[in-house]
Amino acid sequence: MNVEELVCNQASTIKEVMMCIDQNAKRTAFIVDDEKRLVGIVTDGDIRRLLLEGYGLNQIIEKYMHKNFVYASKGDEPGVIRKKFSDSITIIPVVDENMRLIDFSEYNENVHISLAQPQLNGNEYKYLMDAFLSTWISSTGKYVTQFEQKFAEYCGVSYGVATSNGTTALHLALAALGIGAGDEVIVPDLTFAATINAVLYTGATPVIVDIEEDSWCIDPEQMQKAITPHTKAVIPVHIYGQPCDMGRIIQIAQEHQLYIVEDCAEAHGAEWDHRKVGSFGVISCFSFFGNKVITTGEGGMCITDRKDLNDKMRMLRDHGMSREKKYYHEVIGFNYRMTNMQAAVGVAQLERIDQILDWRLALEDKYRDLFAGVAGIQMQKNDFANRKKIAWLVSVLIKEEKRDRVLQLLKDNQIDARAFFIPLSEMEIYKDYVKDCTISKKMSKMGVNLPTTSEIDEQKVKKIGALIRSIL
Repeated sequence: MNVEELVCNQASTIKEVMMCIDQNAKRTAFIVDDEKRLVGIVTDGDIRRLLLEGYGLNQIIEKYMHKNFVYASKGDEPGVIRKKFSDSITIIPVVDENMRLIDFSEYNENVHISLAQPQLNGNEYKYLMDAFLSTWISSTGKYVTQFEQKFAEYCGVSYGVATSNGTTALHLALAALGIGAGDEVIVPDLTFAATINAVLYTGATPVIVDIEEDSWCIDPEQMQKAITPHTKAVIPVHIYGQPCDMGRIIQIAQEHQLYIVEDCAEAHGAEWDHRKVGSFGVISCFSFFGNKVITTGEGGMCITDRKDLNDKMRMLRDHGMSREKKYYHEVIGFNYRMTNMQAAVGVAQLERIDQILDWRLALEDKYRDLFAGVAGIQMQKNDFANRKKIAWLVSVLIKEEKRDRVLQLLKDNQIDARAFFIPLSEMEIYKDYVKDCTISKKMSKMGVNLPTTSEIDEQKVKKIGALIRSIL
């Protein structure tokens, strides 16, 4: 609709404004002066009140319009405009620097709400264009080095090796540790398939164990029961931003001389005993996929405190090529490199990681307040003594018999919520590697990840909460 269809002059009568509102079907008229400057707003409710109070149809609207009104300015970001909407304000005029009406923005309650979107409102574009204009757009450039160094420093370790994605990071870590045929690697049942696939890429045998019911992370006691003379490593996954019980895992690993390879894909910035996850493994792996806490689009990172492993991973990442002799390949390697352009985005993202984490935590707290005291829903636990979780996705448990109804209702309202990962033990291709995994199967049938996106606002959170409560 053209904005002109919503416009009346301040000299218009109540009847003329009423006809304008009736024809535009937007329940609102924007009132302008003779210079086309916006001076007021009138709604259909205002017209009804005027008529009920006995004002005649030929009264001039200037006396009765709202002169203190909400408006947006030309050039305002969509997110800024969205925050201006409320239960009573569903249409907002957009004006230029002289208050001349140029457009309008309308709140659509049926707009799609995505599960996750990256926050790219820092230096991402600036650094990306700098990398582009430098012509260093492939896997060599200053941003790759900066991102590796700064991210390792953030996690409290010495070295970072950027990779093409989180899956290649896991595979690179296992390959650098010499894990292969005849070895066993313990993984949790509730995780994304990349964790177990990386083990299978090496030729080693994965061993799938159950999770803790309260944290949803790998159960250290089940891990210990699964250890055999062939066990070489364990991959604790900090699932949905929740740190694993690293104290117990380290104790068991040391007793049995096992490598710890942390999978931190969903837990950037989470802590165990005041140390960031990623600082406990001999090598630890991160993902920077588009839905992660910070992103490079696609991308990953291996971090370590050991120089020998750093050097080995760098060689393996670059086709197994000698660092001293160009085009001489010492081992069979991979092409797992990150581009300078991806790393440029990563550097900008890392500059704001604490701000992003604070925003996510505040959003999770809004959900917690909505569901406080509501039977049938349980938020992800956040009161462990030694664990400081982060809000990767806002994760909840809903009674199994109602979980799928909740997901369907949200989908029907164009809200993108997701069920938890299907346990590895439930998939035919992994059944040969499974120990008893009853808890993971139970949790998976109850779990829901709710929208945790930079585009969400208070109204949308309340809408999601109201829909869920209507089922529960």
